[in-house]
Amino acid sequence: MKYTLALLSSILLMSICLSQSKVIESLEMDSQLLNTKVRYSVYLPEGFDESKTKYPVVYLLNGYTGNETDWVRIGLVKNIADELIKGNDIEPLVIIMPDGDDRLYMNKEDGTYPYEDMFIKELMPYVERKYNIKSEKKFRGISGLSMGGAGSLRLALKYHNLFGACAAFSAGISTKEEIINEGDRSFNDYFGRISPSAIGAKGEARLTDIINEYNVFELIASKDVEQLKTVAIYFDCGDDDFLAVGNSMLHIELLKKRIPHEYRVRNGGHTWNFWIDSLPVGLEFISDTFRN
Repeated sequence: MKYTLALLSSILLMSICLSQSKVIESLEMDSQLLNTKVRYSVYLPEGFDESKTKYPVVYLLNGYTGNETDWVRIGLVKNIADELIKGNDIEPLVIIMPDGDDRLYMNKEDGTYPYEDMFIKELMPYVERKYNIKSEKKFRGISGLSMGGAGSLRLALKYHNLFGACAAFSAGISTKEEIINEGDRSFNDYFGRISPSAIGAKGEARLTDIINEYNVFELIASKDVEQLKTVAIYFDCGDDDFLAVGNSMLHIELLKKRIPHEYRVRNGGHTWNFWIDSLPVGLEFISDTFRN
């Protein structure tokens, strides 16, 4: 009898453990386009392993100098997602956190490191097969902070047919004037990663073809407005953030184009305290599009 009870207790404990949500860090995918392995972490909601249904997905991007573990180890993604799902504030979903590799989520101008192509053509199809994820635009969201915030906006608007919603936090977006006037070291270290030909350039010479192509303001100006309107857009920025001007100007340009969006300014700077507060708001915003 004692053996039977112990066995039943073990089975019950095992079933409870199996049903819990989990985060798996630093998995790897072989990329033919980049000729290297791409790391990513994944959040799987409670009951995922036992479920036969497909889940919506959010791609959650890290910032500059970060990696695929940032949202897990600093951003409290598991705790936040668990609480939101438990409270029925968001739908159970899969969260994919790829390593941005400080490549700005863009293709390098000489074609030697097409990160954007890898993301769209290799990473997304790979994880959406592996984790039983819904592949419709309506159930695919993208989010991120700083460099990842800019990446999420750019990818969502450029590939409006793939993403239904975007939530960007302290997005690393700059007007042409800001790019021209940025300090040499900052400009070279950041934009030089996708446009080596711009390193050392001054003034308007910094506005290379690739930098202009990936500028969010150029994308909004050139793309069909009705296509942009098919993506639900949320973004926020702290009032003390050095990126406040770019985000404010984005709000103004979207207003001019009459593109629906949600923009929030809160007290704070370019910090994890700000982004931890942003994440639940962004996840709820994206999840609402799944439900609607």
